[in-house]
Amino acid sequence: MNRLAFQLYSARNFQPFSAFYPVLAAAGYDSVEGYGGIYSELDDAAVEALKTDLDANGLTMPTAHFGLDMLESDPDKVIRIAKALGIERVYCPHIAAELRPTDHAGWQAFAARLDTAGEKLRAAGLGFGWHNHDFEFQALPDGTVPMQILLDTAPTIEWEADIAWIIRGGADPFDWIERHGDRITAVHVKDIAAEGEAKDEDGWADVGHGTVDWARLFTELRARTPARLFIMEHDNPADAARFATRSIDWVRKTLEQQA
Repeated sequence: MNRLAFQLYSARNFQPFSAFYPVLAAAGYDSVEGYGGIYSELDDAAVEALKTDLDANGLTMPTAHFGLDMLESDPDKVIRIAKALGIERVYCPHIAAELRPTDHAGWQAFAARLDTAGEKLRAAGLGFGWHNHDFEFQALPDGTVPMQILLDTAPTIEWEADIAWIIRGGADPFDWIERHGDRITAVHVKDIAAEGEAKDEDGWADVGHGTVDWARLFTELRARTPARLFIMEHDNPADAARFATRSIDWVRKTLEQQA
C-alpha cells in the first residue's frame, strides 16, 4: 500500500508545527517525516509531547532524518527518540560542503563511517540509510561518482532517493532506479519549476506542477523498488499549506489512475 507523507522541513518557516499538523491531516496525510533540527533540543518529556501531538492529528512518523554528528555522538538518544515516536527507519540526510570528501578514497571512508553509524541502529531493529542531494552525482576527478561509491562500499545501507536532487545533480533518475532500485526504501517526492519560474521558491514547484515526470516515476518506483512511502517535500515554499494540499491531491489522483 502506498503511504503519502510530508517532510516537516518543508514547513520549518511556518511555525508552530502544532498548528500545521491539522492542515496536513485535513489534506489527507497519514504520516510525516522529521528532521534533525526538531530533535536536537528535545528531552524525553518533549518527545512524548510531540508524539501526543501527532497522535491527536492521526499522524505517524515512520521515517526521520538525523545528522551524522548525533548518530555518531549519541546513538542511544537517536534510538530512544525513534522508539518513542514509532520511527521505523532513520536516514542520514547531508554532509556540509566543507566536510565532503574530494576523492574516491575519501568517499569510501565516508561510506564506512555511515555503515558503522548504522550498526547500533540496525541492532535496535531500525532501518538505516542515506538521503541524497545533488552533490553525490557529480563526478570526482577520476570519473567515479560518490553515490555509486556509497552504495558499493556500504552494501547494508538503505537509500532514501530524493529524485529532484538526482535530476539537479545532472543524473538520470530512471537509470539509478533501474540499477539500484532494490536499495531504495523511501522516496522524496519533489518537483522542479520550469526554467525562470518560482525564483522566490528556489526553483522548486508543487508536486505535479513542475517539470519532473512523476507519473512515469511512480510506475517505475513501484515496479523496481520496495519503497511504498512517498514523502512530499519543497525546500522553500512561499505557502506550505498550498504546497502540502496541491501536492497530495495531484499524487493521490495519479496513483489512483495507475492502480
